[in-house]
Amino acid sequence: MNFSDERNFSSYFIIIAVVVITALVLWSTSLFLQRLKDDERTKIEIWAQSQKALNSEQSDDYLELSILIGATNRSIPIIITDSSGDFIRDSIGKPDPSYFQNLSETLINNEKRLKSYLSKLKSENKPIELNLRGTVQYIYYGHSDILNKLKYYPIAIALILFLLIGVIYFFFTTSKASEQNKLWAGMAKETAHQIGTPLSSLVGWNEILKAEHVNPEYITEIEKDISRLKVITERFSKIGSIPNLEEVDIVEETREAYTYLQSRSSKLINFSLDLPDKPIYVSLNSQLFSWTIENLVKNAIDAMRGKGDLKIGLTDDAKRVFIYIKDTGKGLPKSKFTKIFEPGYTSKSRGWGLGLSLAKRIIEEYHLGRIKVLRSEIDKGTTFQITLRKSGIKV
Repeated sequence: MNFSDERNFSSYFIIIAVVVITALVLWSTSLFLQRLKDDERTKIEIWAQSQKALNSEQSDDYLELSILIGATNRSIPIIITDSSGDFIRDSIGKPDPSYFQNLSETLINNEKRLKSYLSKLKSENKPIELNLRGTVQYIYYGHSDILNKLKYYPIAIALILFLLIGVIYFFFTTSKASEQNKLWAGMAKETAHQIGTPLSSLVGWNEILKAEHVNPEYITEIEKDISRLKVITERFSKIGSIPNLEEVDIVEETREAYTYLQSRSSKLINFSLDLPDKPIYVSLNSQLFSWTIENLVKNAIDAMRGKGDLKIGLTDDAKRVFIYIKDTGKGLPKSKFTKIFEPGYTSKSRGWGLGLSLAKRIIEEYHLGRIKVLRSEIDKGTTFQITLRKSGIKV
């Protein structure tokens, strides 16, 4: 088991442990609340017996005990009804207050609200039958204030624990992303360093070839490759550090990237370019921008299997510039629109899955822009869109 597997195992173990603890807490809380409900019902049953005793001929001591028991209920709301489940009324036809307990005067004096509250009590608990010398009455009771407050306790606990799961998940995902970023930055800088040594040697050998009067065409081609290697080295050296942004004409930069890619791609790719005639200035690192366009174009060519139509276009509005790369490749399902930008994701049998991830990082982290799949249809093609702010436009 490698380090990554161990970390994934740890994260899953912690999340599962939190879920299990949450379930146990909710289960134990549910048992506790049910125990309170049972205790309250027992209390009301005892209270009912005390009321029955008060209406019977008993000894003075027994009556005093019944009065004492009756006075102990100070929190559970009670409504005593007749055998039909309606209010017991006084001589003028209003609900008799003596058959209510622990209810506010405002509620007692509002019969409409009182009926609604009685319906609520009927839905909460099964009534207790009270037989007073042949007259049947029913005791409807509700939950005490403590029980009413405690019933929200499991919800609060669940929310807190699930929030903890979210925090743990966020910690592990961000930690993993940070580690990947450091790894890629280190690999990029090491690659730039490794290329730099033979590149310096090639420059020296090229000068020797010039002195030996080798065919100038050969020298020119070698110098093109050396220049290209220098660009690649500078690109890799900028990964992991904040690049310098300069105010440049994005139209001209896009045209140069297009010209370079067209000249070095298969003749089976039909390139087309749609750019405005006016210059548009943005804060840009030219080398990283051309690398992004190159990655998107190469991705498009791979999607078309080396044959098809590829269009690069540019439009703008008052604040932003939009660069489009459209191909006629195999297309993408919507579920893959964001996944293709994840590091390591690739649909090719050979590939690291870093090109689009790198393009996303260059545009969104270094240039504070946005890159996305604008639209895609299976077997019809895909359109990528890069959005950048114009110079002088604040975030």
